[in-house]
Amino acid sequence: MSIFEAIILGIIQGLTEFLPVSSSGHLFLGQALLGVQSDEPLLFTIIVHFATALSTIVVFRKDITQIVMDLFQFKKNEGSTFSLFILISMIPAVIVGLKLEDAIDSLTRPENQTLGLFVVGSCLLVTALLLFFSHFRSEGKKTVGVKHAIIVGIAQAIATLPGISRSGATIATGLITGLTRENAARFSFLMVIPLIFGVMAKKGLDIFQGKAMVEDTNLFALFAGFFAAFISGWIACKWMISIVKKAKLSYFAIYCLVVGLLAIGSGIWS
Repeated sequence: MSIFEAIILGIIQGLTEFLPVSSSGHLFLGQALLGVQSDEPLLFTIIVHFATALSTIVVFRKDITQIVMDLFQFKKNEGSTFSLFILISMIPAVIVGLKLEDAIDSLTRPENQTLGLFVVGSCLLVTALLLFFSHFRSEGKKTVGVKHAIIVGIAQAIATLPGISRSGATIATGLITGLTRENAARFSFLMVIPLIFGVMAKKGLDIFQGKAMVEDTNLFALFAGFFAAFISGWIACKWMISIVKKAKLSYFAIYCLVVGLLAIGSGIWS
């Protein structure tokens, strides 16, 4: 992998991890458009995911610091309760990841490009519908509770499908269930941090146990990809918070609708 390719992939990962357009779907479409016939090197995948997780931690450093301080009081308080909700929200995604990871990954393998275009395109249309629906939903007044954690957690699990945006699905679902815009965005971005680190740990374990091959990757390309993903992720995260507060999700709904239809059309004509 060249430094230029690493930077491009890092930017795509950083932006699409937080903007409601699906990072997995866009990485697949980018590979199809460029004629790339191989998957990303596993080590590079771990590096850019770590970069996006770190950018989230930087953006929400005050919230995370307060949660950690609350946890060390070893009693029921706002931080411990919020942490419990995050743990609850992770359960559906963990179950889906453990049981269906290989099946979901097979949908967008290079040899299944036509099927992948249909799947990604259709899932982008689902993302568009969710964003449209949440846009016309009047803002709620609720804070995160057990019900929201479960429902938003299910949305996050469904978003393992390529083309369904994780941030789009979780924020839209949060808004639909009555959360305020600020609470929906905050919970969406904080709930993904432990999940990303969990995925990184699993992939790292696969490498250590020899269950996955690591392609040779230029060390400078790894650093370039890391910084590209971190900076673009930091910008996208802050931008997305502002977008949600201003109720501008409909613009991304239109984008997902157009790209989804183009992907399906490409699948028909391929």
